[in-house]
Amino acid sequence: MQRRDFLRTAALSTAALSLERSQADGNAARLARRAYKDGVELSIIGFAGIVVQGAEPEHAARVVAESIEKGVNYFDVAPTYGNAEVILGPALEPYRKDCFLACKTGCRDRASAEKEFEASLKHLRTDHFDLYQLHHITDVAKDVDAAFAPGGVMEMVEEKKKSGQIRFAGFSAHSEAAALAAMERYDFDSALFPVNFACWYKGNFGPGIMKKAKQKGVARLALKALCRQRWPKGDPARRDFPKAWYQPITDRQEAERALRWTLSQPVTAAVPPGTESIYQLALELALKHTPATPEDETALQQLAAGLNPVFRV
Repeated sequence: MQRRDFLRTAALSTAALSLERSQADGNAARLARRAYKDGVELSIIGFAGIVVQGAEPEHAARVVAESIEKGVNYFDVAPTYGNAEVILGPALEPYRKDCFLACKTGCRDRASAEKEFEASLKHLRTDHFDLYQLHHITDVAKDVDAAFAPGGVMEMVEEKKKSGQIRFAGFSAHSEAAALAAMERYDFDSALFPVNFACWYKGNFGPGIMKKAKQKGVARLALKALCRQRWPKGDPARRDFPKAWYQPITDRQEAERALRWTLSQPVTAAVPPGTESIYQLALELALKHTPATPEDETALQQLAAGLNPVFRV
């Protein structure tokens, strides 16, 4: 991103922030919300269901309740997150009607996806998903082409949308090629993908997906805002973050800059890493969100130069 583009984006973000603050008036401790689709607004921080994977039910209920109190209304989960669906379902049930619940499927064929879909509904104690996503698309042939083939998962998605069991359809992508191919094949409502300073500046990962999504009117949801880089070989800190396959940002100043940068891009919301301490840090920082500055941009570009980003084009 050129400096003039960054300054223009920051200016637009300042205007958006004024709107966000007006929406949050009367309770300074609640997250701002941004437009998603069709009048739906999401909290700028989403709750990753993996946060409660393996948690005691009482603890999960408390974490969800506290998140709701702070304005979180966007919850994202997947069957592959261990027992996260089973734990999140009861914790979220008292608030379900006021929340935007996103789920995913890693299945690419219809038959398997239907079984997984029904199981997810049961685990999450709901009769529909606000957003249902093709999970982790990385390969055009194995993920995108297969999903749209006869007997593929997209047949089910289309039928569930018509029946009202799926409101919006999307995908999560860890590959630019797959994300671009998916948006060419179908009018998805949103794309969930890494919007991370190191990937963007060092790996050139993110700008291509962002540009295409904006052109096609696909809402952008951000992953990896508080990801630093791939784990350095032999880093002993890795055992402290069993849910993180990458090195998360733990330094508060770095985290504040990184999250501020991600939320200053044209995204609706950011879903932080699934480690509870990192999620809580993101939530705390986002409650005081201000647009990124040129100084933030310079500092993050310099930091990125010495990192090994998790995604590259």
